[in-house]
This record gives sequence, C-alpha cells and structure tokens, in this order.
Amino acid sequence: MHVVHVASEVFPYSRSGGLGDVLGALPAEQARAGAEVTVVSPWYATLSGTVPEVWRGELSELPRDVSEVRVAEERRDGVRYVFIGLAPFDRPGLYHEDDVYRFSMFGRAVLPVLARLGLRPTILHGHDWQAALVVALASLAQLRTVFTIHNLQYQGKWNMHEGRAWTALPHHAYGIDGLEYYGEVNLMKGGLNFAHQVTTVSPTYAQEITTLQYGEGLEGLLTRLSIEGRLSGIINGLDQERWNPRTDPDIPAFSDLKGKQAATTALRQEFGLDEAPILATVSRLAEQKGMDILIEALPELVKDWNVVVLGGGDPLLTAALVGWAQHPRVAFAQGMNEPLSHRIYAGAHAFAMPSRFEPCGLSQMIAMRYGTLPVVRETGGLVDTVPHDVGFHFREAAPSALASACDAALNTPPADWARRTEQAMSLDFSWSGPAQQYLKLYGRTTGH
Repeated sequence: MHVVHVASEVFPYSRSGGLGDVLGALPAEQARAGAEVTVVSPWYATLSGTVPEVWRGELSELPRDVSEVRVAEERRDGVRYVFIGLAPFDRPGLYHEDDVYRFSMFGRAVLPVLARLGLRPTILHGHDWQAALVVALASLAQLRTVFTIHNLQYQGKWNMHEGRAWTALPHHAYGIDGLEYYGEVNLMKGGLNFAHQVTTVSPTYAQEITTLQYGEGLEGLLTRLSIEGRLSGIINGLDQERWNPRTDPDIPAFSDLKGKQAATTALRQEFGLDEAPILATVSRLAEQKGMDILIEALPELVKDWNVVVLGGGDPLLTAALVGWAQHPRVAFAQGMNEPLSHRIYAGAHAFAMPSRFEPCGLSQMIAMRYGTLPVVRETGGLVDTVPHDVGFHFREAAPSALASACDAALNTPPADWARRTEQAMSLDFSWSGPAQQYLKLYGRTTGH
C-alpha cells in the first residue's frame, strides 16, 4: 500500500501547531508498519537550501503566472518527503490572508507533481482545508481518498467568482453537494463531500461536530456522513522520542516522582516562584483554547497556585497576561519556545486546558507523560484521553468551573496524587495504535 499524505505543514520542516506534529510522527509509524509512505507539503521560503531540489519545470495544469514549479525531496525515517515550491509560497511565514488562493495553486500542483515523479498512491490522505482541493481532485481522478479534520473552525472560504477561477474544478463540483456554501466556495466542504472517508482526530470530536454547537455550519453534512458510515474519529498519538522525560535533554531527566521533584525545583528557580503548587499551560492564546477563561480565573487561582503560561496569539489576551505577570505568582513567557515548554511540562504539578472545543489536543498527553495532571474541560479529545481517575474534569466553559476543578486538584490527598501521577506516566499515547487504525481504514476504503 502506497499512502500519500498531503498537508500544509510537517514537523520538523514546518510547524505552527498540532497538525505539523501529527505529520511529523504518523507517516513514520505507518512506514514502520510496512506501508510505503510519501508526504507532500509546500516548499516554504524557510526550507530553501535545506532540502535537495530534484525537479524544476512548468505545469500546464496551473495558471501561467504560477506555472513554474520547483520540487525538493528528502527521505527520513522510512518516509519520502516531497516539497512543492510555487511563487505564492516564496515569502516568510506559513500562513497569510490569501491562503485560499495559495493552497488552491498548491492543490492543483500535487497530482501532476506526483505523476512527474512516477508516484501513484493507493490512497491519498488529505489533512485540513488546505489539502481539501487535492482530495476533491484525487477523488474525481478515481483515486481513493481519506480526509482528516484537525480543526473544523478553519474552512478556507472565499467568494465564488475568484474561488472557481482558482480551484478550476468541473462545473458540477460547485453545487450544494460540492464546494458551494451560502454563495461562497468552501474548500473544507469540498473535501468532506468528495472524500471516500472522513476522520477527525478524536472519537468525541467526531460526535460533537454533528451538533449545532460544534458543527461550524457544516453539522448537517457531517450528520449525513456519520449516518452513511463515512465519518469516524481516530485519536492522535504522541511522538514518544520527542516527549520522553527519561531522555529529554531539556530537563533534569526523570522516570519517577522523586526525579520529577528536581524538574519542579528547577522551574521554581527559573521563574522565581514560591512554594505554592504550580499550575501551567502551554497554548495558543485564543478563545478556542479558553485562555480568556484562565485569565478571568486568575484572581482565585493565585490564592493557592503559582501560574505559568507559555504562548502567543491574541493581542488582548497577551496584553492581559503581560499585566498579570507583575503578580509574584504569575509567570508569562510570550511566544513559542520548545525547550521552555519541556521544562514547564516537566516541572508543573497540574496543567490547565479550559478549551471551548478541542479536536484532540496533544498538551494533555504530554503533561501526563511528564507526570503533570491535567485539569480539562470535558470536550473533544480531552474526554477521550484524560481518565477521570487521573486528571480533573469540569463541564462549563466558565472561570468558576475551572477554579473549582483546580480546588479539587489542590485538595487531593498526597497518596491519591501520587497514584494519579504514576498512572498518568504509564499511559500509552504512542502512534502505533492510531497508525494501525488508519491503515485498517485505508484497507476498507481501497478494498486491499
């Protein structure tokens, strides 16, 4: 079986969040399981000179002003990585305001580039709206396809006139059973309609998105896919080498509770914290992640906790945390800093995730692997990954609910806390199980 993954980012070449992490780990695990695996992603400006170029030419399938294509390729961990370079991607950063145009051009280039390289997939697996056009084109070309929703909130919508010109699909593809969404082009909807199977990154999120609350306007279509047996959820895994407290070079390595104390002491010293327990979060600063809920809960939390936050994003949330960082029990590090994130995961006692919705979430898995107990809102992948006898759950997306759950954590007897911590560190979040589930889904989809 030849699996071709198409995604807008893949760690360690490009990454803005969990999508890059998934593409950095799942393909390698599938290769270890015996599949032939190729990953196709844009050749961003930051990759220039780091990956060998293997082909350069023009593609007649693209508009003349972007028809020149450069292709780079590298093999690692048994996976073939193919990067497609186009003029719209020759700029700093991964994402921009004209991304519907940029990823339409990328989507139209993928199948012709695969053909030039002599690659024909058994199955094409597209990830999120940036790969949705590739899924539609592959399905129309009689290839079998799987489309994974990593976050339904982002859909790739644009006006119909320009969207049709950019995507260049057959006329029938722009109807209500294709890309049309209230008079606009919606790439996510196109991926959902044309894919042979649709997955999300957790079983609970697969159920939630069929409801009005979480369906982002596509709940009717998703309900139909669920009824037809075309929608399912497969929980993400965690890179066991990258996130391993026993071998992590960024922390005082540990394998038990006693060893974890050294990481906690180091984190206290780094941020000048007192002896109160440490509640931490590493997150995008966004309302989806409930960071406004955490900030509003700080007056209660700082009575009993030190609070450490690492993240960047919303300017208003950032400004609020900058202000709170003047408090002796609040530490805020702005932006993303991977070595620091390792130190925070390892040194904190508890980890807050008050998400309004969470398709899967990796932070809670990382926290548990490092013996840090999650305090999570009951939604999406947080339900599927945090056992009630390990972490602390709350239902309402409100500061008082988060504070109450943190109180429950604070009042947990030491013996029970130790048991929870040891159990957390023993949980299996490896990619081997999810990789096998995807391979079985591919088999059912292709008849192999």
